[in-house]
Amino acid sequence: MQINGSVALVTGANRGLGRAYAGELVRRGAATVYGAARDPAAVTEPGVQPVALDITDAGQVAAAAAACADVTLLVNNAGVMKASTFIGPPDADAARQEMAVNYFGTLSMCRAFAPVLAANGGGAIVNMLSVASFYTNPFTASYGASKAAAWSLTNGVRVELHRQGTLVVAVHAAFIDTDMAAGAGAPKISPEAVAEQAFDAVEAGQIEVLADERSRFVKASLSRDHELIYPPVQEFWDGATGPG
Repeated sequence: MQINGSVALVTGANRGLGRAYAGELVRRGAATVYGAARDPAAVTEPGVQPVALDITDAGQVAAAAAACADVTLLVNNAGVMKASTFIGPPDADAARQEMAVNYFGTLSMCRAFAPVLAANGGGAIVNMLSVASFYTNPFTASYGASKAAAWSLTNGVRVELHRQGTLVVAVHAAFIDTDMAAGAGAPKISPEAVAEQAFDAVEAGQIEVLADERSRFVKASLSRDHELIYPPVQEFWDGATGPG
């Protein structure tokens, strides 16, 4: 599908990558760009129409699908990362929150907008995932679990919606230069570069974007993950936490 003339909705459009997605849609000539956020007043990108939406609230998701019934492109960008390990925290609240937003929230949006997209000719869904979809880093373990679940969701939704002509694009990236990765010292890709690659894929009919070198390396290494990926992760973890 072409971005020019499309009607798009971007979740988490108030800052960072979501704002870059919304801005790139405007730049490419989308007829309407809905920018969804829990606080619609925070959606300030020029040319973007704010929409109040908490993707973990079923009523708000249903209301957004009804109000934005002309959507042909859904960008599931909203996410949360709590930097939580599996074993160390006193409770599993961080893991529950990440799963509620990153997996169940994305699932809720796909379910609500699938019939909207079907009614409008098929269109496309872009799901913002992560290099953490492919492997578990203990420092962000529960986040990785939620993104792995979202990756599985994306692949399944793609199969289910194929007959209605809906393209489903998975976008994976490592560190993106946004507030979420502000404390990371590793190389970062710009949010604008991620958005450009995602919409290039939509227009080309491609189902996956590996936006940076880290994502490409990890995806290519999955068949040898316990040889190529996990030993350096283990070494770094042991060095950071000490014996035991």
